[in-house]
Amino acid sequence: MYDPTVARLTYRALLGRRRALILFALPLLLIVISGLVRGLTGADDQTAADVLGGFALATMVPLIGVIAGTGAIGPEIDDGSVVYLLAKPVKRPTIIFTKLIVAIAVTMVFSAVPTLVAGLILNGNGQQIAVAYTIAALVASIAYAAIFLLLGTVTRHAVVFGLVYALVWEALFGSLVSGARTLSVQQWSLAVAHKVTGGDLVTSDVGLPLATVLLVAVTGLATWYAGQKLRSLTLAGEE
Repeated sequence: MYDPTVARLTYRALLGRRRALILFALPLLLIVISGLVRGLTGADDQTAADVLGGFALATMVPLIGVIAGTGAIGPEIDDGSVVYLLAKPVKRPTIIFTKLIVAIAVTMVFSAVPTLVAGLILNGNGQQIAVAYTIAALVASIAYAAIFLLLGTVTRHAVVFGLVYALVWEALFGSLVSGARTLSVQQWSLAVAHKVTGGDLVTSDVGLPLATVLLVAVTGLATWYAGQKLRSLTLAGEE
């Protein structure tokens, strides 16, 4: 299910000069903000939770997911180079699964690692806040990568739709409309973080059992459907 050649090409595409600048800029901004906050307010658990929840998990992780998920396949479809990939003797589900693994890995590295560093800077992992949000970032990375990889296979405007989802649905509706929070990757990952801390500093509107089911279901369905869309794209190219 994993093809090293496809993975290498995908890593090369994702870590190209333009995307790499954006991928490095967001974590660097988080760390700089965390350093400034620590210098101004000192070590405070509530402040650490606010920064990690408000910027790292709510903004940085989904944006990196958009870049990695859509960038894993979207540009190849846009410029037509995907035809050469599909001509290779590689099963279509293998292509999707390999690209998903790469997108997850990139999202995790550029979101979870800086989240942990920022948490340690903010309060030295008091009340397990840094670890909790790091685990939340890891969990969210999987779902975001699958969702945005799917978008990359179904539309040429994947980045636009991804940004709408990340910034409008997750950040805006997720904070204003209580019902929308149930369908929020952010809230699902926060349920995992809440379990880690065991306190009230990290809360979620979704219980852990439901969050787990939704995370697995969305990731699985998005990956499966992306594979189906790639199959239809192959048939269209052959015709």
